[in-house]
Amino acid sequence: MTSRLSPRLAGIVAALPLEPHLRVLEIGCGPGAAARAVAERLTTGHILAVDRSHAAIDQLIASSGDLIASGRLSARCVAIEDFVVEEDEEPFDLVFAIRVGALDGRHPEVGRVALRRIAAATWPDARLFVDGGDPLRELVIPR
Repeated sequence: MTSRLSPRLAGIVAALPLEPHLRVLEIGCGPGAAARAVAERLTTGHILAVDRSHAAIDQLIASSGDLIASGRLSARCVAIEDFVVEEDEEPFDLVFAIRVGALDGRHPEVGRVALRRIAAATWPDARLFVDGGDPLRELVIPR
């Protein structure tokens, strides 16, 4: 499925410091192209793709059956400012977001809430990447 990635998304996924065992959180996953590409690189790891759009999550689920069945990919309809790790979930090692206004500076108040939610959902040494660099830039997760 990665062959269907746009060059921009392919560059972003390639720039992520992925390791096969990581727990990854994608914020604002849309229909899931990047999430599927990440899941294909995981062996014992897992990616949770979240988006505030029910339609986007429905599309992701409809086109990701094998990866969901394998346990490498799951999806949840939730805005990052409302996100909490569920009781049976481990924290995340790596977080990324592409074109998410709460994290790219367009909505700073929501961004502050989002960063607190990300901090609560991740390990202390977790890393957060957003678009806007070459192709990514790393943001500090406030602790």
